[in-house]
Amino acid sequence: MRSGSVTVPRSEEDDFDRRSLHERIAADLRDDIMSGDLSPGANLPSTVQLKARFDASNATVQKALQLLKDERLVVGRAGAAVTVREHRQRTVRPAAYMAPAEPGEPYRWVTESSKGGAGARSELLEVAEVVPPADVAEALWLAPGGTALLRGQLLLIDDEPVELVTSYYPLDIAQDTAIAARRRIKGGTPALLADLGHPPRLTVDKVSARVPTQEQYRALQLPSDLPVLRTLRVVYSDGERPIEASVLVKAGHLNELRYEFTAD
Repeated sequence: MRSGSVTVPRSEEDDFDRRSLHERIAADLRDDIMSGDLSPGANLPSTVQLKARFDASNATVQKALQLLKDERLVVGRAGAAVTVREHRQRTVRPAAYMAPAEPGEPYRWVTESSKGGAGARSELLEVAEVVPPADVAEALWLAPGGTALLRGQLLLIDDEPVELVTSYYPLDIAQDTAIAARRRIKGGTPALLADLGHPPRLTVDKVSARVPTQEQYRALQLPSDLPVLRTLRVVYSDGERPIEASVLVKAGHLNELRYEFTAD
């Protein structure tokens, strides 16, 4: 047992894991990686060590390692040890993306994600008037069957898809503006909304872990049905009016969210 882990009491009734052995091995190693016990650049235990630790065959261990390679957590080269991939997990600070960009500056997500030399960009996927999901409709105060302006985009870092963003806007705000045009908005929508007289004042996030949908699976090029982090983000302006509701989806095993609070 690794340092700091908890031993969970077992019984015949609860000692039941439906996953195959290689999936269970991958799960334990994944946790070692994501918690930092196996840091970026570190070698994973050898096949011999893993066989002994998990009482598994060579083939089973290799299947477990392949899962981690497919998930972009580790790198394996012929004749060399399997190592933890550098920058295998991104720490996302939502508060850093909230304020509108300065005049002439790119979308704040691009600016923040490009720090450290990464090549960040966004790809516009869709602009359309749609009936949004129920939780989005409720957040935007829409009547049943009401429509909103959808802007869908894919965010990439070094050409790897990292986040699928689907944003919705009330039609009375978005129609006949750059929000409704099928092109990227310089500085991002927070700056445009402020220019339109709807400055962002409050942002509320609701975060959940979910099994990816087919669309999310394809767009993010996920290797398996590992959970994704889904954020429903609602932005309010003056008078507590909702002006934007976005669904942000990212791979759970490659991202963590960091929120900071101060004591009153």
